[in-house]
Amino acid sequence: MSKRDYYEILGVEKNAGEQDIKKAYRRIAMKNHPDRNPDNKKAEETFKEATEAYEILSDQEKRQAYDRFGHAGVDPNSGFGAGTGDFGGFSDIFGDVFGDMFGGGRRSRGGPQRGSDLRYDLQLSLEDAVRGITETLKIPSQVICGECGGSGAKKGTSPETCGTCNGSGQVRMSQGFFQVQQTCPRCRGKGTIITDPCGSCYGRGRVEEQKTLSVKIPPGVDTGDRIRLSGEGEAGPGGGPAGDLYVQVVVAEHDIFQRDGKNLYCEVPITIVDAALGGELEVPTLDGRVKLKIPAETQTGKLFRLRGKGVTTVRSSVAGDLLCRVVVETPVKLNSKQKALLQELQESLDAGKNSPRKTSWFDGVKEFFDGLI
Repeated sequence: MSKRDYYEILGVEKNAGEQDIKKAYRRIAMKNHPDRNPDNKKAEETFKEATEAYEILSDQEKRQAYDRFGHAGVDPNSGFGAGTGDFGGFSDIFGDVFGDMFGGGRRSRGGPQRGSDLRYDLQLSLEDAVRGITETLKIPSQVICGECGGSGAKKGTSPETCGTCNGSGQVRMSQGFFQVQQTCPRCRGKGTIITDPCGSCYGRGRVEEQKTLSVKIPPGVDTGDRIRLSGEGEAGPGGGPAGDLYVQVVVAEHDIFQRDGKNLYCEVPITIVDAALGGELEVPTLDGRVKLKIPAETQTGKLFRLRGKGVTTVRSSVAGDLLCRVVVETPVKLNSKQKALLQELQESLDAGKNSPRKTSWFDGVKEFFDGLI
């Protein structure tokens, strides 16, 4: 009886990717596993057939041989040299496909682990963010215990090899006719047992300590920028390497300026006289005051660009611009004489000539209401 096509067995196309093949095998294997189907010969045969197909198609070399020569390309007796051997890799296949569900598979075994990364939110003023600054940070962290050197064992002693897993950190458990590797329940994957713990860290190998670090913040940083300090995170358990510290920049709101990338924005209030007749006024920049010329008949909301008065970012050496938005301020707290002068001015103005936008707007409003009648 000829064998079925391996792609047909798993129900995938010949151009299927590695993950598609793995998902297909998992679906069939879970449904037809002998533990779920006791005394069901058909399910057992389906399971074995799918496992054989996966064992070939998940191996790049065997898959290429199968695609080229068919079953003969993976038959150890055919002379093609890419055979399945004794087809005894069930536990490897099980760990590869089901390791995330049963805790086994190709995870790292006992030994030192890398410490956790830390994050520190650093708030800066706009001026400090633009110019750069050196900050001193105090970081609470887990550091290697100085008493035991990170071993967790009392000084003069050392951890003992775990007798349950013989130092491997893994034990084998039976799953039907599979043997599945799991984390050792006694040493929790470390491979060693501490019988006489250190009095300073109580066997943890690490103690909490506040580290003081000096961090140089480059000019031009902005909210969301992150500075990585390698090895300044928490010390790893069991003497493992330390993680990293990530300094997250947060730029505080400014009283005058708003920042958008390399450009700065600010509002500049002007009087109706300056707006009507024009003038010159001083406006602030991060480098000091500069002159801004206001032309006659300037309307509120007008933007004036001061080139090169913005920000140089960490990603560009070209400074942005400062954009000043003028806002015409209505005078308040007028005395009787000032009110009379404004009234006289108002009476002298020709609405159509001196206030063209106002006239145009009211004409549009009139046409709108006329259209409703």
